[in-house]
Formats: sequence, C-alpha cells, structure tokens
Amino acid sequence: MRPFLRAIAASVVLLACRSGHADPGAVIDRLMRAYQGNVPGASVLVLRDGRAILRRAYGMADLESSVPASAATNYRLASMTKQFTAAAVLILVQDRRLSLDDPIRKWLPTLPEATAAITIRQLLTHTSGLIDYEEVMPADTVRQLHDIDVLHLLEKQDHTYFQPGTRYLYSNTGYSLLSLIVAKAAGTDFASFLHERIFQPLGMQTTVAYQEGVSRVANRAYGYSAGVGTPSWTRTDQSLTSAVLGDGGIYSSIDDLAKWDNALYGNGPLRKESLRLAFTAVTHTDDPNVDYGFGWRISGATVWHSGETQGFRNVIVRYPKSHFTVIVLTNRNDPEPYTVALAIAKQFIPDADAKRASQVVTGPDSGARPIPPTK
Repeated sequence: MRPFLRAIAASVVLLACRSGHADPGAVIDRLMRAYQGNVPGASVLVLRDGRAILRRAYGMADLESSVPASAATNYRLASMTKQFTAAAVLILVQDRRLSLDDPIRKWLPTLPEATAAITIRQLLTHTSGLIDYEEVMPADTVRQLHDIDVLHLLEKQDHTYFQPGTRYLYSNTGYSLLSLIVAKAAGTDFASFLHERIFQPLGMQTTVAYQEGVSRVANRAYGYSAGVGTPSWTRTDQSLTSAVLGDGGIYSSIDDLAKWDNALYGNGPLRKESLRLAFTAVTHTDDPNVDYGFGWRISGATVWHSGETQGFRNVIVRYPKSHFTVIVLTNRNDPEPYTVALAIAKQFIPDADAKRASQVVTGPDSGARPIPPTK
C-alpha cells in the first residue's frame, strides 16, 4: 500500500476511536477529507429504517469539466453489479423460467464438456471453477469485450480450475455467463430485463446497465487513477472489460440505491424466499470472516458487497436486523471505501458487529487492461 494510503487508513481508525459523542456528520466529513476539493470524489448515504439520515457528496465527478459530485451522480458499480445479476436470476426462478439447479449448458449449449456439471447455483456462489476470462483474453485484444465474447472465450477452455461445487473462487466469468442465461430465459437482452423488472418498477430512473451507443449515463462520474508518487490523477474510466455487463456494468447513484435498499426488505420484485436465498451463506470464501450468498458477502451482522475496478471503488454495507445501511461510491482507484463505511456505521451503531473482512477487499481489478490508443 502506498504511504499516503496507509495514512488515510490509519486516520479512519483514529477518527473512529476518538469520535465519542461528536457530531456524526462532522466526523464523517473528516473521514472523507481525502475526497474533498478538486480531486475525484465520492457520494455517501446512510439509511436508517429506509430514511436518509446522512447524504453527502465530495469532490468531483468529472475533473476535466469541473463537474462536482452529488447525490445524483451515477458511478460505475463494478462488482456491486453482481447483486442485481443475482436478483435477475431469482426473479426468473420466481417466474418459473429457470431453476437454480439447471446445468448451465441447458442455456449455453456451446460451452465445452468440462462445464457439463456446473449449475446456475454454482455460478451465483462462485463455486463453478470456471476459467477467469481475463486470463485467457488474447494479448492482442484491442476492442472492449462484451458478455457474448466471454462465452466465446470459454468455448475454447475445455477444463476448469477444480471440480464444480468443491471450493470457492471468485469468478467474474460466472456472473458474465449469468447475464447471458438471464437473456435467454427472459427472451430479451440483459440490460432491458434489468430496466423492466428492477430499475423501472423501483423508480431507479437513472440506473442503467450501460451499453455504449445504446444507452447513456446521466450525471456520469468518470473514473480516475492516482499517479505513483504524485498527487496527479489520470482518467482511467474504461478498460477492455468495462463493457461486460453481468459482472460489473451497472451505473447507479446513492439516491437510486436507496430505493434498491428499501426493496431488499421485501418492498420490491424479490419475494421473501428469494431474499432469504440471496442473504443465506452458502459457501465460505478465502476470507475466514466472510461467507457468500447469491451476489452478497456475509460477515456477522452485515450483508455487503464491494466493487473494485480501474477508476472506481464502491461498497454497500447493510445491517438488515438494524434496518441500517451505508453506501459509499467513489470514482477513483484508491483508497478502498470499505474501511470508511464501517467507520461511518460505528458513528450510528457503536456496537455494530461487522466481523471485518481482512482479505477480500483488495485493489482495483488487476485484470483490467487499458484500451489501446487508436492509431
């Protein structure tokens, strides 16, 4: 970790310890100091019983055009997208369009024989053993991949990392393939299904599974990365894998995510049984404090998910029994916001039991390769 990032992390812990009875808003402003000014910013939301008790924005959504971040700013969610992909699958299970125990080759028959035993359930829980598509992208790739390209890459990989269902390995490949399965089962494209069955019914008016040339992102935040050993920022908004929708292609704002959070208490398209499935620990992960459900990490009293990619780092941490949620969206590669989100929660729930994750929150997607410049 870079020295200035270690300093930020240390200040988060120190402020959380010293806060006492201080005004939570003032403490949170101090926690978010690194995001203030003419730098890539952040939007922060704290919800209790479905009501916003703190709503803040810091820094800039677009440095080049001097556009400040706001509660309406839409950030690329990266892997926070996975909760929506899982929800789409569960809606289709409710509709009896598919089953969690369907072999994935029922829907994607061009996959090789090595994938014959893999089920939809195993894709949802990262227990499929599928090959990471980022590892098998040709070195000379110059255009962005889409979900169908992920399928074509996997068609050439007649092996898996391990026997399906025998262990956990986080898989962007699995969630990309889930988006294709959703489209096949629903008879429409993945982005349209999300819009028609989740975003539009919940009033998430500007949330979108973004497709260049097809849709647009209103109030868009652009992603940036810090230079090594310098305070300057470089726009790193897109990579060769940014157009893959199922594992990380949704843009949303804290205002829209407040509506999603409310739906997760049973006020939306997912029925009680579907929500129970999503939030039930199915497998241990590579972190001893974290289990995984369907598109959600589970740690003690929290269900949560982060999103890390080139230019964006985000997190949603929910305390369902307390009806309490913290959302932090940022348009920069560092630092990670999970630590900050837990420190924010401590301002309102001093005895919050999070069983803090120690390993899964790593850096921005190491497989994210920049788009080569046009010659």
